[in-house]
Amino acid sequence: MKTLNKKHQLIVINSLGIICLLLLLMFLPSCNKDFPNTLRTEYPGDTTDIKEGKRKVLYLILDGVRGNAVSSLLPKNISLVARNSIYTYDGLSDYQANTITNAAGWANMTTGVNGEKHKITSESFTGSDLVSYPTLFTRLKAANPRYRTISIAVSTAFNTNLAIDATEKQTLTTDLAVKDALISELKTKDADLIVGQFHSAEVEGAANGYETTNTAYTAAITTLDGYIGNIMNELKARPNFIKENWLVVIASNKGGVAVTLPGSSDLGAYGDPTRNNFIIYYNPKFSTQPLSRPDANSFPYVGFGPRFQATTTSSGSATLNNTAIGNFGTTGEFTFMFKMRNDASSPNYYPAFLGKRANFNSVDGLGWGFLFGADDYQLDWGGSPRPGGGKVRDGVWHSIAFKIFTLSGTRYLALFTDGVKKTANLNINSKNVNNSAALRIGANLAGNDSELTNIIIKDVALFNVAMSDAELSTNMRKELTNLNPFFGNLIGWWPGNEASGNTIVDFSGKGNNFITNADVTRASFEDLSPNVSPLISTASYRVVINSVDIPTQIYQWMGIAPTANWKLDGKVWKLLYTDVRNN
Repeated sequence: MKTLNKKHQLIVINSLGIICLLLLLMFLPSCNKDFPNTLRTEYPGDTTDIKEGKRKVLYLILDGVRGNAVSSLLPKNISLVARNSIYTYDGLSDYQANTITNAAGWANMTTGVNGEKHKITSESFTGSDLVSYPTLFTRLKAANPRYRTISIAVSTAFNTNLAIDATEKQTLTTDLAVKDALISELKTKDADLIVGQFHSAEVEGAANGYETTNTAYTAAITTLDGYIGNIMNELKARPNFIKENWLVVIASNKGGVAVTLPGSSDLGAYGDPTRNNFIIYYNPKFSTQPLSRPDANSFPYVGFGPRFQATTTSSGSATLNNTAIGNFGTTGEFTFMFKMRNDASSPNYYPAFLGKRANFNSVDGLGWGFLFGADDYQLDWGGSPRPGGGKVRDGVWHSIAFKIFTLSGTRYLALFTDGVKKTANLNINSKNVNNSAALRIGANLAGNDSELTNIIIKDVALFNVAMSDAELSTNMRKELTNLNPFFGNLIGWWPGNEASGNTIVDFSGKGNNFITNADVTRASFEDLSPNVSPLISTASYRVVINSVDIPTQIYQWMGIAPTANWKLDGKVWKLLYTDVRNN
Protein backbone atom coordinates (compact mmCIF):
# COMPACT_ATOMS: atom_id res chain seq x y z
CA MET A 1 0.00 0.00 0.00
CA LYS A 2 1.31 3.40 -0.97
CA THR A 3 1.94 5.80 1.88
CA LEU A 4 1.24 9.51 1.82
CA ASN A 5 4.05 11.97 2.24
CA LYS A 6 3.75 14.82 4.73
CA LYS A 7 2.49 17.26 2.13
CA HIS A 8 -0.34 14.99 1.09
CA GLN A 9 -1.19 14.27 4.75
CA LEU A 10 -1.63 17.98 5.47
CA ILE A 11 -3.89 18.36 2.44
CA VAL A 12 -6.11 15.49 3.64
CA ILE A 13 -6.30 16.82 7.20
CA ASN A 14 -7.20 20.32 6.06
CA SER A 15 -9.87 18.95 3.73
CA LEU A 16 -11.46 16.93 6.52
CA GLY A 17 -11.47 20.01 8.74
CA ILE A 18 -13.26 22.07 6.12
CA ILE A 19 -15.84 19.31 5.63
CA CYS A 20 -16.49 19.13 9.41
CA LEU A 21 -16.84 22.90 9.58
CA LEU A 22 -19.39 22.87 6.76
CA LEU A 23 -21.38 20.10 8.44
CA LEU A 24 -21.39 22.06 11.71
CA LEU A 25 -22.71 25.17 9.99
CA MET A 26 -25.45 23.14 8.35
CA PHE A 27 -26.74 21.89 11.72
CA LEU A 28 -26.50 25.15 13.63
CA PRO A 29 -29.98 26.48 12.58
CA SER A 30 -31.69 23.39 13.90
CA CYS A 31 -29.91 23.88 17.21
CA ASN A 32 -31.60 27.25 17.62
CA LYS A 33 -35.08 25.66 17.79
CA ASP A 34 -36.83 25.09 21.14
CA PHE A 35 -36.22 21.81 22.85
CA PRO A 36 -39.23 19.53 23.03
CA ASN A 37 -41.31 20.35 26.10
CA THR A 38 -40.42 17.62 28.55
CA LEU A 39 -41.72 19.47 31.61
CA ARG A 40 -44.54 17.78 33.48
CA THR A 41 -47.78 19.73 33.64
CA GLU A 42 -48.99 17.79 36.67
CA TYR A 43 -46.89 17.81 39.78
CA PRO A 44 -47.11 15.75 42.95
CA GLY A 45 -49.65 16.96 45.48
CA ASP A 46 -47.00 18.01 47.98
CA THR A 47 -45.06 20.06 45.33
CA THR A 48 -41.90 19.72 47.45
CA ASP A 49 -39.72 18.96 44.42
CA ILE A 50 -40.45 22.27 42.69
CA LYS A 51 -37.43 24.56 42.98
CA GLU A 52 -39.03 27.85 43.91
CA GLY A 53 -38.67 30.63 46.44
CA LYS A 54 -39.96 30.91 49.98
CA ARG A 55 -43.59 29.96 50.31
CA LYS A 56 -46.06 32.56 51.51
CA VAL A 57 -49.84 32.89 51.76
CA LEU A 58 -52.18 35.80 51.11
CA TYR A 59 -55.68 34.95 52.34
CA LEU A 60 -58.58 37.29 51.52
CA ILE A 61 -61.98 36.62 53.14
CA LEU A 62 -65.07 38.24 51.62
CA ASP A 63 -68.03 37.84 53.98
CA GLY A 64 -71.48 37.02 52.59
CA VAL A 65 -70.49 36.71 48.93
CA ARG A 66 -72.50 33.85 47.42
CA GLY A 67 -70.56 31.75 44.95
CA ASN A 68 -73.50 31.73 42.56
CA ALA A 69 -73.58 35.53 42.69
CA VAL A 70 -69.92 35.61 41.66
CA SER A 71 -70.51 33.15 38.80
CA SER A 72 -73.42 35.31 37.64
CA LEU A 73 -71.59 38.65 37.87
CA LEU A 74 -68.14 37.38 36.82
CA PRO A 75 -66.30 40.33 38.35
CA LYS A 76 -63.28 41.36 36.30
CA ASN A 77 -60.42 40.77 38.75
CA ILE A 78 -61.78 37.61 40.35
CA SER A 79 -62.22 36.19 36.85
CA LEU A 80 -58.62 37.10 35.96
CA VAL A 81 -57.30 35.45 39.12
CA ALA A 82 -59.33 32.32 38.35
CA ARG A 83 -57.37 31.80 35.12
CA ASN A 84 -54.43 30.57 37.18
CA SER A 85 -56.37 28.87 39.94
CA ILE A 86 -58.15 25.84 41.15
CA TYR A 87 -61.50 27.32 42.08
CA THR A 88 -65.20 26.75 42.64
CA TYR A 89 -68.28 28.92 42.68
CA ASP A 90 -70.20 25.97 44.13
CA GLY A 91 -68.15 25.84 47.33
CA LEU A 92 -69.66 24.91 50.67
CA SER A 93 -69.10 26.79 53.90
CA ASP A 94 -70.56 23.74 55.69
CA TYR A 95 -72.43 20.79 54.17
CA GLN A 96 -73.69 19.49 57.50
CA ALA A 97 -76.72 20.65 59.47
CA ASN A 98 -74.71 23.15 61.50
CA THR A 99 -75.96 26.70 61.96
CA ILE A 100 -74.44 29.11 59.42
CA THR A 101 -73.37 32.48 60.79
CA ASN A 102 -70.46 34.78 60.04
CA ALA A 103 -68.64 33.43 63.08
CA ALA A 104 -69.26 29.80 62.12
CA GLY A 105 -68.08 30.50 58.57
CA TRP A 106 -64.90 32.17 59.79
CA ALA A 107 -64.25 29.31 62.20
CA ASN A 108 -64.60 26.65 59.51
CA MET A 109 -62.18 28.43 57.20
CA THR A 110 -59.55 29.18 59.86
CA THR A 111 -59.63 26.03 62.02
CA GLY A 112 -60.13 23.39 59.33
CA VAL A 113 -62.87 21.65 61.31
CA ASN A 114 -66.66 21.93 61.23
CA GLY A 115 -69.05 23.23 63.85
CA GLU A 116 -69.51 19.90 65.57
CA LYS A 117 -65.92 20.27 66.74
CA HIS A 118 -65.21 23.98 67.18
CA LYS A 119 -68.76 24.53 68.64
CA ILE A 120 -69.13 28.02 67.16
CA THR A 121 -72.68 28.78 66.06
CA SER A 122 -73.55 32.27 67.31
CA GLU A 123 -71.83 35.55 66.48
CA SER A 124 -70.83 35.80 70.16
CA PHE A 125 -68.57 32.72 69.93
CA THR A 126 -70.26 31.39 73.08
CA GLY A 127 -69.25 27.80 73.88
CA SER A 128 -66.41 27.70 71.36
CA ASP A 129 -63.67 25.09 71.62
CA LEU A 130 -60.72 26.80 69.99
CA VAL A 131 -58.37 25.22 72.50
CA SER A 132 -58.90 21.75 71.04
CA TYR A 133 -59.24 23.09 67.51
CA PRO A 134 -57.09 26.22 67.18
CA THR A 135 -56.89 28.46 64.14
CA LEU A 136 -54.11 28.52 61.58
CA PHE A 137 -52.52 31.52 63.36
CA THR A 138 -51.98 29.35 66.43
CA ARG A 139 -50.89 26.31 64.41
CA LEU A 140 -48.30 28.29 62.44
CA LYS A 141 -46.94 29.92 65.57
CA ALA A 142 -46.50 26.51 67.19
CA ALA A 143 -44.89 25.05 64.05
CA ASN A 144 -42.39 27.87 63.69
CA PRO A 145 -42.28 30.81 66.13
CA ARG A 146 -40.35 32.81 63.53
CA TYR A 147 -43.30 32.86 61.16
CA ARG A 148 -44.69 36.37 60.82
CA THR A 149 -48.50 36.22 60.53
CA ILE A 150 -50.74 39.24 59.97
CA SER A 151 -54.49 39.70 60.42
CA ILE A 152 -56.12 42.83 59.05
CA ALA A 153 -59.86 42.77 59.67
CA VAL A 154 -62.89 45.00 59.66
CA SER A 155 -64.79 42.84 62.18
CA THR A 156 -63.56 43.09 65.76
CA ALA A 157 -64.92 39.63 66.54
CA PHE A 158 -62.67 38.09 63.91
CA ASN A 159 -59.44 39.40 65.39
CA THR A 160 -60.54 39.06 69.00
CA ASN A 161 -61.54 35.41 68.76
CA LEU A 162 -59.69 33.88 65.82
CA ALA A 163 -56.46 35.86 65.36
CA ILE A 164 -55.29 35.81 68.97
CA ASP A 165 -51.91 34.32 68.02
CA ALA A 166 -51.29 36.44 64.93
CA THR A 167 -47.96 38.25 65.10
CA GLU A 168 -49.70 41.50 64.30
CA LYS A 169 -53.37 42.47 64.20
CA GLN A 170 -55.19 45.51 62.90
CA THR A 171 -58.91 46.10 63.31
CA LEU A 172 -60.12 48.84 60.99
CA THR A 173 -63.46 50.52 60.39
CA THR A 174 -63.99 50.03 56.63
CA ASP A 175 -63.16 47.59 53.90
CA LEU A 176 -61.32 50.40 52.11
CA ALA A 177 -59.04 50.80 55.12
CA VAL A 178 -58.42 47.02 55.15
CA LYS A 179 -57.45 47.17 51.48
CA ASP A 180 -55.07 50.08 52.05
CA ALA A 181 -53.46 48.34 55.03
CA LEU A 182 -52.95 45.16 53.00
CA ILE A 183 -51.28 47.14 50.22
CA SER A 184 -49.01 48.86 52.76
CA GLU A 185 -48.08 45.48 54.22
CA LEU A 186 -47.27 44.02 50.81
CA LYS A 187 -45.31 47.10 49.78
CA THR A 188 -43.06 47.53 52.78
CA LYS A 189 -42.91 44.34 54.85
CA ASP A 190 -42.26 40.63 54.72
CA ALA A 191 -44.85 38.25 56.18
CA ASP A 192 -45.41 34.52 55.84
CA LEU A 193 -49.21 34.67 56.17
CA ILE A 194 -51.37 37.72 55.53
CA VAL A 195 -55.11 37.51 56.18
CA GLY A 196 -57.53 40.25 55.15
CA GLN A 197 -61.21 40.15 56.16
CA PHE A 198 -63.87 42.25 54.39
CA HIS A 199 -67.49 42.65 55.48
CA SER A 200 -69.29 45.18 53.25
CA ALA A 201 -71.06 42.64 50.99
CA GLU A 202 -72.47 40.89 54.05
CA VAL A 203 -73.82 44.19 55.37
CA GLU A 204 -75.64 44.92 52.11
CA GLY A 205 -76.89 41.35 51.73
CA ALA A 206 -78.24 41.17 55.27
CA ALA A 207 -80.00 44.51 54.82
CA ASN A 208 -81.57 44.04 51.39
CA GLY A 209 -81.01 40.47 50.24
CA TYR A 210 -78.22 38.41 48.73
CA GLU A 211 -79.74 38.35 45.25
CA THR A 212 -77.94 39.76 42.25
CA THR A 213 -81.04 41.91 41.74
CA ASN A 214 -80.03 43.85 44.87
CA THR A 215 -77.91 46.61 43.36
CA ALA A 216 -76.37 47.56 46.70
CA TYR A 217 -75.18 43.97 47.16
CA THR A 218 -73.75 43.68 43.67
CA ALA A 219 -72.12 47.11 43.98
CA ALA A 220 -70.39 45.95 47.16
CA ILE A 221 -69.10 42.83 45.36
CA THR A 222 -67.88 44.97 42.45
CA THR A 223 -66.06 47.30 44.85
CA LEU A 224 -64.42 44.34 46.58
CA ASP A 225 -63.38 43.02 43.18
CA GLY A 226 -61.66 46.35 42.54
CA TYR A 227 -59.83 45.99 45.87
CA ILE A 228 -58.69 42.52 44.83
CA GLY A 229 -57.27 44.00 41.62
CA ASN A 230 -55.39 46.64 43.63
CA ILE A 231 -54.03 44.05 46.07
CA MET A 232 -52.95 41.62 43.34
CA ASN A 233 -51.16 44.39 41.44
CA GLU A 234 -49.26 45.35 44.60
CA LEU A 235 -48.39 41.72 45.27
CA LYS A 236 -46.91 41.30 41.79
CA ALA A 237 -45.04 44.59 42.13
CA ARG A 238 -43.01 43.34 45.09
CA PRO A 239 -39.27 43.51 44.22
CA ASN A 240 -38.79 39.86 45.11
CA PHE A 241 -42.11 38.55 43.78
CA ILE A 242 -40.41 36.49 41.08
CA LYS A 243 -38.29 34.82 43.77
CA GLU A 244 -41.23 34.22 46.13
CA ASN A 245 -43.85 31.51 45.89
CA TRP A 246 -47.28 32.83 46.87
CA LEU A 247 -50.49 30.91 47.38
CA VAL A 248 -53.34 33.40 47.19
CA VAL A 249 -56.63 32.23 48.70
CA ILE A 250 -59.76 34.27 48.02
CA ALA A 251 -62.93 32.93 49.62
CA SER A 252 -66.24 33.92 51.14
CA ASN A 253 -67.17 32.80 54.63
CA LYS A 254 -70.78 31.97 53.68
CA GLY A 255 -73.60 32.85 51.31
CA GLY A 256 -77.01 34.24 52.16
CA VAL A 257 -80.74 33.75 51.73
CA ALA A 258 -81.65 33.77 48.03
CA VAL A 259 -83.89 32.02 45.54
CA THR A 260 -82.46 28.59 44.84
CA LEU A 261 -81.24 27.92 41.33
CA PRO A 262 -83.32 25.61 39.10
CA GLY A 263 -82.56 21.98 39.90
CA SER A 264 -81.02 22.84 43.27
CA SER A 265 -83.86 21.94 45.63
CA ASP A 266 -82.94 18.25 45.57
CA LEU A 267 -79.22 18.80 46.09
CA GLY A 268 -79.07 18.99 49.88
CA ALA A 269 -76.44 21.47 51.04
CA TYR A 270 -75.71 22.38 47.42
CA GLY A 271 -79.23 23.73 47.20
CA ASP A 272 -78.89 25.95 50.28
CA PRO A 273 -77.75 29.44 49.19
CA THR A 274 -76.71 30.30 52.75
CA ARG A 275 -73.98 27.62 52.51
CA ASN A 276 -72.89 28.51 48.98
CA ASN A 277 -69.52 30.25 48.88
CA PHE A 278 -66.67 30.59 46.42
CA ILE A 279 -63.06 29.54 47.00
CA ILE A 280 -60.01 30.27 44.84
CA TYR A 281 -56.44 28.98 45.19
CA TYR A 282 -54.17 31.10 42.97
CA ASN A 283 -50.55 30.96 41.94
CA PRO A 284 -49.19 32.38 38.65
CA LYS A 285 -47.95 28.90 37.72
CA PHE A 286 -51.28 27.12 38.30
CA SER A 287 -53.41 25.81 35.46
CA THR A 288 -57.11 26.64 35.37
CA GLN A 289 -59.08 24.04 37.33
CA PRO A 290 -62.79 24.86 37.75
CA LEU A 291 -64.73 22.60 40.12
CA SER A 292 -68.51 22.30 39.87
CA ARG A 293 -71.19 20.63 41.95
CA PRO A 294 -72.60 17.36 40.60
CA ASP A 295 -75.73 17.36 38.46
CA ALA A 296 -78.91 16.60 40.40
CA ASN A 297 -79.61 13.54 38.24
CA SER A 298 -76.14 12.08 38.70
CA PHE A 299 -76.78 10.78 42.22
CA PRO A 300 -77.89 7.14 42.16
CA TYR A 301 -80.71 5.80 44.29
CA VAL A 302 -79.01 2.92 46.09
CA GLY A 303 -80.10 0.31 48.58
CA PHE A 304 -82.35 -2.67 49.22
CA GLY A 305 -86.08 -2.94 48.85
CA PRO A 306 -88.77 -5.63 49.24
CA ARG A 307 -89.88 -7.09 45.94
CA PHE A 308 -93.56 -7.97 45.68
CA GLN A 309 -94.06 -10.33 42.77
CA ALA A 310 -97.35 -12.03 41.92
CA THR A 311 -97.55 -15.07 39.67
CA THR A 312 -100.24 -17.67 39.20
CA THR A 313 -98.67 -19.77 41.97
CA SER A 314 -97.23 -17.26 44.46
CA SER A 315 -97.70 -13.69 45.61
CA GLY A 316 -95.43 -11.64 47.83
CA SER A 317 -97.23 -9.41 50.33
CA ALA A 318 -96.76 -7.57 53.61
CA THR A 319 -99.40 -6.56 56.18
CA LEU A 320 -99.70 -4.57 59.39
CA ASN A 321 -101.11 -6.06 62.57
CA ASN A 322 -102.45 -2.67 63.66
CA THR A 323 -105.58 -2.42 61.51
CA ALA A 324 -106.30 1.17 62.60
CA ILE A 325 -103.43 2.46 60.45
CA GLY A 326 -104.76 3.46 57.05
CA ASN A 327 -108.24 4.40 58.30
CA PHE A 328 -108.82 8.09 57.56
CA GLY A 329 -112.37 8.53 58.93
CA THR A 330 -114.30 11.67 58.13
CA THR A 331 -112.12 14.24 59.87
CA GLY A 332 -108.44 15.04 60.08
CA GLU A 333 -105.73 15.68 57.50
CA PHE A 334 -103.16 13.18 56.23
CA THR A 335 -100.33 12.65 53.75
CA PHE A 336 -99.36 9.20 52.42
CA MET A 337 -96.36 8.54 50.17
CA PHE A 338 -94.13 5.78 48.84
CA LYS A 339 -91.58 5.01 46.12
CA MET A 340 -92.06 2.26 43.57
CA ARG A 341 -90.24 0.60 40.68
CA ASN A 342 -92.51 -1.43 38.40
CA ASP A 343 -90.53 -4.19 36.67
CA ALA A 344 -93.51 -6.01 35.12
CA SER A 345 -92.70 -7.39 31.67
CA SER A 346 -96.20 -6.72 30.30
CA PRO A 347 -99.16 -4.43 31.09
CA ASN A 348 -101.24 -5.21 34.19
CA TYR A 349 -105.00 -4.90 34.14
CA TYR A 350 -106.45 -3.82 37.47
CA PRO A 351 -104.66 -5.86 40.13
CA ALA A 352 -104.53 -3.92 43.42
CA PHE A 353 -101.00 -3.61 44.77
CA LEU A 354 -101.29 -1.41 47.90
CA GLY A 355 -104.31 -0.56 49.98
CA LYS A 356 -106.70 -1.37 52.79
CA ARG A 357 -109.91 -3.33 52.19
CA ALA A 358 -111.18 -6.79 53.05
CA ASN A 359 -111.70 -7.82 49.43
CA PHE A 360 -108.30 -6.56 48.40
CA ASN A 361 -108.69 -6.85 44.64
CA SER A 362 -112.18 -5.37 44.42
CA VAL A 363 -113.13 -1.75 43.98
CA ASP A 364 -116.65 -2.45 45.21
CA GLY A 365 -115.80 -3.24 48.82
CA LEU A 366 -115.33 -0.70 51.60
CA GLY A 367 -111.79 0.71 51.59
CA TRP A 368 -109.21 2.22 49.32
CA GLY A 369 -106.37 0.97 47.17
CA PHE A 370 -103.84 1.55 44.40
CA LEU A 371 -104.23 -0.60 41.29
CA PHE A 372 -102.62 -0.91 37.89
CA GLY A 373 -104.34 -0.06 34.65
CA ALA A 374 -102.18 -1.22 31.73
CA ASP A 375 -98.91 0.76 32.09
CA ASP A 376 -100.49 3.33 34.42
CA TYR A 377 -101.79 3.28 37.97
CA GLN A 378 -104.96 4.52 39.68
CA LEU A 379 -106.10 5.27 43.22
CA ASP A 380 -109.56 3.96 44.06
CA TRP A 381 -111.39 5.60 46.99
CA GLY A 382 -114.36 3.46 47.93
CA GLY A 383 -115.34 2.94 44.28
CA SER A 384 -115.22 6.64 43.42
CA PRO A 385 -113.30 8.79 42.81
CA ARG A 386 -110.61 6.81 41.01
CA PRO A 387 -108.00 9.27 39.71
CA GLY A 388 -105.19 8.12 37.45
CA GLY A 389 -101.57 8.82 38.24
CA GLY A 390 -99.85 8.22 34.89
CA LYS A 391 -97.40 5.71 33.48
CA VAL A 392 -95.21 3.78 35.92
CA ARG A 393 -94.46 0.49 34.11
CA ASP A 394 -91.03 1.50 32.84
CA GLY A 395 -88.48 0.02 35.26
CA VAL A 396 -87.79 3.50 36.67
CA TRP A 397 -88.32 4.61 40.25
CA HIS A 398 -91.38 6.78 40.81
CA SER A 399 -92.58 8.79 43.80
CA ILE A 400 -96.32 8.49 44.54
CA ALA A 401 -98.40 10.30 47.17
CA PHE A 402 -101.84 11.46 48.12
CA LYS A 403 -103.09 13.88 50.71
CA ILE A 404 -106.42 14.39 52.48
CA PHE A 405 -107.20 17.92 53.54
CA THR A 406 -110.04 20.25 54.44
CA LEU A 407 -110.67 23.48 52.60
CA SER A 408 -113.54 25.81 53.51
CA GLY A 409 -115.24 23.02 55.42
CA THR A 410 -115.03 20.46 52.61
CA ARG A 411 -112.74 17.42 52.69
CA TYR A 412 -110.67 16.70 49.57
CA LEU A 413 -108.28 14.13 48.15
CA ALA A 414 -105.37 14.99 45.80
CA LEU A 415 -103.00 12.59 44.02
CA PHE A 416 -99.36 13.31 43.12
CA THR A 417 -96.83 11.49 40.94
CA ASP A 418 -93.15 12.42 40.84
CA GLY A 419 -93.80 15.79 42.45
CA VAL A 420 -96.62 16.70 40.05
CA LYS A 421 -100.24 17.08 41.14
CA LYS A 422 -102.22 14.71 38.91
CA THR A 423 -105.77 15.66 39.88
CA ALA A 424 -107.92 18.56 40.81
CA ASN A 425 -109.03 18.51 44.44
CA LEU A 426 -111.48 15.58 44.63
CA ASN A 427 -114.41 15.92 47.03
CA ILE A 428 -114.53 13.04 49.53
CA ASN A 429 -116.59 14.87 52.12
CA SER A 430 -119.15 12.08 52.40
CA LYS A 431 -116.70 9.19 52.08
CA ASN A 432 -115.83 7.09 55.11
CA VAL A 433 -113.77 4.13 53.88
CA ASN A 434 -112.74 2.84 57.32
CA ASN A 435 -112.57 -0.94 57.72
CA SER A 436 -110.95 -3.60 59.87
CA ALA A 437 -108.69 -5.07 57.17
CA ALA A 438 -104.90 -4.75 57.42
CA LEU A 439 -102.96 -2.20 55.41
CA ARG A 440 -101.29 -4.32 52.77
CA ILE A 441 -98.55 -4.11 50.12
CA GLY A 442 -98.46 -6.67 47.30
CA ALA A 443 -101.04 -8.10 44.90
CA ASN A 444 -103.10 -11.27 45.11
CA LEU A 445 -102.26 -14.39 43.16
CA ALA A 446 -102.46 -13.64 39.47
CA GLY A 447 -105.66 -15.00 37.94
CA ASN A 448 -104.20 -14.66 34.46
CA ASP A 449 -101.20 -13.24 32.61
CA SER A 450 -102.59 -9.69 32.81
CA GLU A 451 -102.21 -9.73 36.62
CA LEU A 452 -98.54 -10.74 36.79
CA THR A 453 -97.11 -7.95 38.95
CA ASN A 454 -93.46 -7.36 39.79
CA ILE A 455 -92.75 -4.28 41.91
CA ILE A 456 -90.38 -2.94 44.54
CA ILE A 457 -92.07 -0.63 47.05
CA LYS A 458 -90.20 1.18 49.81
CA ASP A 459 -89.97 4.38 51.84
CA VAL A 460 -93.66 4.17 52.72
CA ALA A 461 -94.72 6.99 55.07
CA LEU A 462 -97.97 8.19 56.61
CA PHE A 463 -98.26 11.63 58.26
CA ASN A 464 -101.03 13.14 60.38
CA VAL A 465 -100.78 16.41 58.47
CA ALA A 466 -101.61 17.55 54.97
CA MET A 467 -98.53 19.08 53.40
CA SER A 468 -99.00 21.99 51.05
CA ASP A 469 -98.75 21.17 47.36
CA ALA A 470 -95.26 22.66 47.20
CA GLU A 471 -94.09 20.86 50.33
CA LEU A 472 -95.46 17.56 49.10
CA SER A 473 -93.91 17.96 45.65
CA THR A 474 -90.51 18.39 47.27
CA ASN A 475 -90.74 15.92 50.15
CA MET A 476 -92.25 12.99 48.26
CA ARG A 477 -89.20 12.79 46.01
CA LYS A 478 -86.71 12.84 48.87
CA GLU A 479 -85.54 9.91 50.95
CA LEU A 480 -87.08 10.50 54.34
CA THR A 481 -84.76 11.11 57.31
CA ASN A 482 -85.20 12.31 60.86
CA LEU A 483 -84.22 15.78 59.63
CA ASN A 484 -87.42 16.05 57.60
CA PRO A 485 -89.50 18.99 58.89
CA PHE A 486 -92.56 16.70 59.15
CA PHE A 487 -90.77 13.88 60.96
CA GLY A 488 -92.70 14.60 64.16
CA ASN A 489 -95.98 14.14 62.28
CA LEU A 490 -95.30 10.55 61.28
CA ILE A 491 -97.91 7.89 62.05
CA GLY A 492 -95.64 5.30 60.49
CA TRP A 493 -92.52 5.12 58.33
CA TRP A 494 -91.29 1.96 56.63
CA PRO A 495 -88.04 2.56 54.68
CA GLY A 496 -87.75 -1.11 53.68
CA ASN A 497 -83.96 -1.12 53.71
CA GLU A 498 -83.64 -4.58 55.24
CA ALA A 499 -81.52 -6.99 53.18
CA SER A 500 -83.25 -10.07 54.60
CA GLY A 501 -85.87 -11.26 57.10
CA ASN A 502 -89.65 -11.12 57.23
CA THR A 503 -90.06 -7.65 58.74
CA ILE A 504 -90.26 -4.15 57.28
CA VAL A 505 -89.43 -2.08 60.34
CA ASP A 506 -91.41 0.99 61.36
CA PHE A 507 -88.80 3.72 61.92
CA SER A 508 -91.30 6.27 63.18
CA GLY A 509 -90.80 4.84 66.66
CA LYS A 510 -94.41 3.62 66.83
CA GLY A 511 -93.44 -0.05 66.50
CA ASN A 512 -95.99 -1.00 63.83
CA ASN A 513 -93.88 -3.24 61.62
CA PHE A 514 -95.00 -4.81 58.36
CA ILE A 515 -94.73 -8.60 58.31
CA THR A 516 -93.90 -10.13 54.95
CA ASN A 517 -94.86 -13.58 53.70
CA ALA A 518 -92.38 -16.11 52.34
CA ASP A 519 -92.82 -14.96 48.74
CA VAL A 520 -91.34 -11.52 49.37
CA THR A 521 -87.70 -11.25 48.31
CA ARG A 522 -85.17 -8.49 48.93
CA ALA A 523 -83.74 -6.72 45.91
CA SER A 524 -80.60 -4.65 45.78
CA PHE A 525 -80.55 -1.72 43.37
CA GLU A 526 -78.45 1.21 42.19
CA ASP A 527 -80.50 3.30 39.79
CA LEU A 528 -80.61 6.79 38.38
CA SER A 529 -84.08 8.28 38.38
CA PRO A 530 -85.26 11.83 37.75
CA ASN A 531 -88.21 11.12 40.05
CA VAL A 532 -86.30 10.43 43.27
CA SER A 533 -83.92 12.69 45.18
CA PRO A 534 -81.65 10.24 46.99
CA LEU A 535 -79.60 11.08 50.02
CA ILE A 536 -76.37 12.76 48.98
CA SER A 537 -73.27 11.12 50.36
CA THR A 538 -70.47 12.99 52.09
CA ALA A 539 -68.22 12.10 49.15
CA SER A 540 -70.56 13.99 46.81
CA TYR A 541 -70.08 17.16 48.85
CA ARG A 542 -66.30 16.82 48.61
CA VAL A 543 -66.03 17.16 44.83
CA VAL A 544 -65.76 20.92 45.35
CA ILE A 545 -63.56 22.86 47.76
CA ASN A 546 -65.11 23.26 51.21
CA SER A 547 -64.21 25.97 53.72
CA VAL A 548 -62.58 23.42 56.04
CA ASP A 549 -60.16 22.51 53.24
CA ILE A 550 -58.49 25.92 53.26
CA PRO A 551 -56.34 25.60 56.44
CA THR A 552 -55.30 22.08 55.41
CA GLN A 553 -54.17 23.37 52.01
CA ILE A 554 -52.27 26.23 53.65
CA TYR A 555 -50.45 23.86 56.00
CA GLN A 556 -49.44 21.72 53.06
CA TRP A 557 -48.27 24.76 51.12
CA MET A 558 -46.14 25.90 54.07
CA GLY A 559 -44.62 22.47 54.50
CA ILE A 560 -46.40 21.75 57.78
CA ALA A 561 -47.59 18.17 58.26
CA PRO A 562 -50.75 18.03 60.41
CA THR A 563 -50.83 15.13 62.85
CA ALA A 564 -53.81 12.84 63.37
CA ASN A 565 -54.64 14.42 66.72
CA TRP A 566 -55.42 17.71 64.99
CA LYS A 567 -58.55 15.92 63.68
CA LEU A 568 -58.85 18.17 60.66
CA ASP A 569 -61.88 17.77 58.41
CA GLY A 570 -60.26 19.31 55.34
CA LYS A 571 -58.50 17.74 52.38
CA VAL A 572 -55.57 18.77 50.19
CA TRP A 573 -56.36 19.45 46.55
CA LYS A 574 -53.88 18.47 43.85
CA LEU A 575 -52.55 21.58 42.14
CA LEU A 576 -51.88 21.45 38.40
CA TYR A 577 -49.07 23.57 37.03
CA THR A 578 -48.60 25.17 33.61
CA ASP A 579 -45.35 25.00 31.67
CA VAL A 580 -42.98 27.11 33.78
CA ARG A 581 -41.70 28.97 30.69
CA ASN A 582 -45.14 30.44 30.08
CA ASN A 583 -45.37 32.26 33.41
